[in-house]
Amino acid sequence: MKQKFSIIIAGLVSALCSCAKIEHKKIDDPAYLRVFNNLNYTVALENKDEEQPFLTMLIDPVTDASGMPTSAAIIGDFLDQRNSYAPPYPSHVGTSISFRNPEYPGKEDVLVGPVLNGFDLSSWAQIPSGQHRVMFMYRPVSGIPFFSLEDRLKKKVLLDTVLQLDSREVYTLHILQKNFRTRENGMLLRREIFHKLSLSDSLVYVNFYNMSAEGYEEADKSKKKRNADAGMLQYGIKDEANIWMSLYTADALTKPVPGYNFRFLTTLRRNNTSNAVSSYFSFPLFADNAADGIRTTAWQRFSLMGPGLDPLSNPYNDNDGEVVNGNYAVISCYGNGSRANFERYICSRPNMIVNIHSGTNNPQSFATVNTIEIVNGTAYLTTVQRKYPTPIY
Repeated sequence: MKQKFSIIIAGLVSALCSCAKIEHKKIDDPAYLRVFNNLNYTVALENKDEEQPFLTMLIDPVTDASGMPTSAAIIGDFLDQRNSYAPPYPSHVGTSISFRNPEYPGKEDVLVGPVLNGFDLSSWAQIPSGQHRVMFMYRPVSGIPFFSLEDRLKKKVLLDTVLQLDSREVYTLHILQKNFRTRENGMLLRREIFHKLSLSDSLVYVNFYNMSAEGYEEADKSKKKRNADAGMLQYGIKDEANIWMSLYTADALTKPVPGYNFRFLTTLRRNNTSNAVSSYFSFPLFADNAADGIRTTAWQRFSLMGPGLDPLSNPYNDNDGEVVNGNYAVISCYGNGSRANFERYICSRPNMIVNIHSGTNNPQSFATVNTIEIVNGTAYLTTVQRKYPTPIY
């Protein structure tokens, strides 16, 4: 009995230790940083000399005489190619058994951003404001932490730069391919402004970027990664494209909401050098007449077309990316992002309207702020949400 009692005590101690809360050091004057790896190419026979797009981010690294990093104040390891959808909450923490991290902070257990002007910044990491040296290193695709790798594997530098992160500002950093022909890679640091704008909680907002590499759309299709998930977008879109938005509901999948059939939004121009924030466009949360002010089934469809093409007489509607030659693509934000049976050759992403249990309503619809970023034959959706009342059961 005594031996059994000792085993139970040991088990309890072990369990308590394994559940110990990690205490993060308070940052008095933080900036807020989120990082995406947009290098979405695959290393194959035709580009076998390229490095695997699997990275480690080092902020304020210490290097030896040869320039090899030996430590860093902040480490963002196992930084994999980003997911097609970045939801309005830190979905990766504690939910994945993979060592791969689709963004930073992502899975990293770090001090994250607060609710700032009503917006949830828990997908941004707190970083001490000020000037920082930042290195991005290529690393092997393995679960071995960067500083435990052999020395020969810690010397492949993708980027070594200095960044200024100002106090209480919100930043999104993108690692991306600058030129498709030369394979030049680089970064883009954007200072976000959504939390500074007077945005209505009854409107859904979205802005757009085409951060594709120079020369991607014009390149031979055989040199591009096949990506059926992106539909017609997989071979790229013209460097200048017009965007029209249509709204539909789950009850009328092919009949647009009145007043929202091919509503022109903007002309999108490819640019992977400017960090200027694109203008936001909005539409009502409850645009359809059947909405009761609590829940809506509305979803969004964005048509991207080359200059001079008319969406109402579109010759490419039933064609795939093999024949549209960058002139046409569709991004459909429907349901949970799974491609609907009634859509063909489209890039499907989750609905921009979040439906979730809140208060006594299950579900309730909430407006969000969204960004669609097109990079080399695919589109990425990032959604930011205000805090909403907790569920009442």
